[in-house]
Amino acid sequence: MVSSLGDSLDRALEKAFTRPAPKSARAQMKYLVKQLKGTKAAAAALGVSQRTVERYIKGQIKRPRHDLAARIEREVKKRWQPQLRAKAKKAAATSTGIVVTTRARFGFTAAPGTTDDGRLRHINQALSPQWAQKLFDARDQGATEQQLLDIAAQGLGHHYFRDNGRRARDLDVEFTDVQEIDITL
Repeated sequence: MVSSLGDSLDRALEKAFTRPAPKSARAQMKYLVKQLKGTKAAAAALGVSQRTVERYIKGQIKRPRHDLAARIEREVKKRWQPQLRAKAKKAAATSTGIVVTTRARFGFTAAPGTTDDGRLRHINQALSPQWAQKLFDARDQGATEQQLLDIAAQGLGHHYFRDNGRRARDLDVEFTDVQEIDITL
């Protein structure tokens, strides 16, 4: 299963949580209603009727459909412990950076007339806080998966392939066919 870079950023931030998010559908729904300030807003966020939300809160419905369960969990985790999430983002973007572990095809374009065909590589590389900041800012502004991958490719190109600017200055990195990607803070 191919993981997306955006999902991997979210999972990395979830590791900063100090308490587990609610597990039962009823507890999750109650949390969403409280966070969104009403059943109508919670229903809109989940794409269900207001009455359905009320049934979950009353305990009349206990097990949501698989697709709805995934949406509920995603919405809860998106809002769970926002201060800890912000603190982890700030630490990664100002001091610690992130570590990117990926298995993908990397190809290169360098000075005119020179190329290196892409090949599958497994890379585990720490990126400086500036690249973490760029990734988090892009994610918060609704960047597409391809835009996030482009930022990661620039960061990997700078740190891994160009050795922080000490070699291969004109090398442009092409980051394609991502088989797996994982971010840790």
